[in-house]
Amino acid sequence: MSRCATVSRDLDEPIAGTAATARTWLLLEQSGPWGAQALTMSHLDPALGRALERAAEGTGVRIALIRRPGRHADFGTPALRQVYLAHTTPGNAWLHGATTRAPEQLLDLDLEALGKGDPRSFDAVFQGRPHTGDPLALVCTNGKRDRCCALLGRPLAAELAASGVEGAWEVTHLGGHRFSPTLLVLPYGYAYGRAQAPLVKEILQGVREGRVVVEACRGGSAWERPGQAAELAVRTAVREDAADTLSVVRTDGAAPHWEVTVAHRDGRRWSVQVTQSASAPPRAESCGSALGSPARMDVVAVCELASTTPYTY
Repeated sequence: MSRCATVSRDLDEPIAGTAATARTWLLLEQSGPWGAQALTMSHLDPALGRALERAAEGTGVRIALIRRPGRHADFGTPALRQVYLAHTTPGNAWLHGATTRAPEQLLDLDLEALGKGDPRSFDAVFQGRPHTGDPLALVCTNGKRDRCCALLGRPLAAELAASGVEGAWEVTHLGGHRFSPTLLVLPYGYAYGRAQAPLVKEILQGVREGRVVVEACRGGSAWERPGQAAELAVRTAVREDAADTLSVVRTDGAAPHWEVTVAHRDGRRWSVQVTQSASAPPRAESCGSALGSPARMDVVAVCELASTTPYTY
């Protein structure tokens, strides 16, 4: 049976508007094997994992486990673990880091505030500080979710690490297995599919310079799927690559049709018509799943609106 990523690539399935949605990402280092539901199927205390899942519901915070690229034999859990917190909303995108010996401290965080872009509880609980190193390149490698993530993601993560990318990590789940290798870059929160090492290095260099690379981009995680597709369409139409200049300020309508308003910091605005359709011919959304018709986001029109005063985020 063909792998889901191979079929998706062969069918040239579009990837814009397919990123996971999360305004804020909370990442905890957890070595060793991961199960399909990693927060409760790893060496992390499953009771803690369940409590974190409940606490994050409805907050805009997505919690994931990370580990350094390489072999993952069961050598136990390190005493000191890396923790990251990233907020991805344009105009207030940031990345803080810390270490902890007590992962249960994550339950002391104010997840509602973190989801709104306020890092104070993270900094207080973990003595967190703004991250000053390389941007993070999070590659999904969880083969228990989908074999494509392991077969395609792990070699990419290993290649990045071997070539000196300090911010390379493996991550438990980014969605969109059929677009493997999948990648999330922080702090800006743009996801990528079918990523290869040379392009990833270009993407990371862009982040260092405050730019967004549109090639192979699935969308910014701060927005729902129609907004992701609309923002990327505007970037392409006006050749705008600055990271903090565009924001999705309004989405009207419902599936299968939306009108999305995208605003530029300089006051320009665009109305973007986005339509949801079913992918054809049928294909598996994940290896081993039944054939289906995954939803795709198609931008059918981009229209610049009358200029307004500069937009304030």
